[in-house]
Amino acid sequence: MEETELIQATAQHLEQLFSGEGSGHDWWHIRRVWKTATKIGEQEGADLLVVQLGALLHDIADWKFHDGNEQAGPDAAMAWLASLNAPVSLQQKVVTIVKEVTFKGAGVETKPSTLEGQVVQDADRLDAIGAIGIGRAFAYGGYKGRELYNPGISPELHASFEEYKKNQAPTLNHFYEKLFLLKDRMNTATGKKLAQERHSIMQAYVQQFLAEWHSEEKPPSSFLYV
Repeated sequence: MEETELIQATAQHLEQLFSGEGSGHDWWHIRRVWKTATKIGEQEGADLLVVQLGALLHDIADWKFHDGNEQAGPDAAMAWLASLNAPVSLQQKVVTIVKEVTFKGAGVETKPSTLEGQVVQDADRLDAIGAIGIGRAFAYGGYKGRELYNPGISPELHASFEEYKKNQAPTLNHFYEKLFLLKDRMNTATGKKLAQERHSIMQAYVQQFLAEWHSEEKPPSSFLYV
């Protein structure tokens, strides 16, 4: 199968699997990551076949929707690429991206081992911040039945992936526990540049959220820094 056929077949497969999904991890998220990763990959001189397949497959079986199983995604990506008779070396490169792309907590180092993985991770993280990132955060919070905000529950910077996986905190905490951290964890020069404005949008939003919520009162100190 030609490279363009591999990409198109994979895109069609993911669109069928994730169209209409309501948690913010839908086909349109995957498509945005795919397009952003392609642009970053072009700027950074990455292998665009690996980047595109990695971006398309990065959420094929996210641990959040598979009982915390970290191997579900890599296994599903490998099975799909094998079904297309993709070269084994290509399968391995893409599966490595799927394994390494996810955020695992504030205290966990998750920089991918390849340039292509770093490109895909940057694209995925860019879609988690800014205006769309705000919408996705609250969509996922609603999907999981979480409170919007609770002043009595402080954000927690998780030291391990196990702690992060168990987190059930209100959605606003997620900005402090993950989203505000992503600007400084971009891997590529292109990703870092794109993250700046999106980070500022989130800061302004959370400041306004807290101002409206607390009105004349001062928010708890754990929520003052954005």
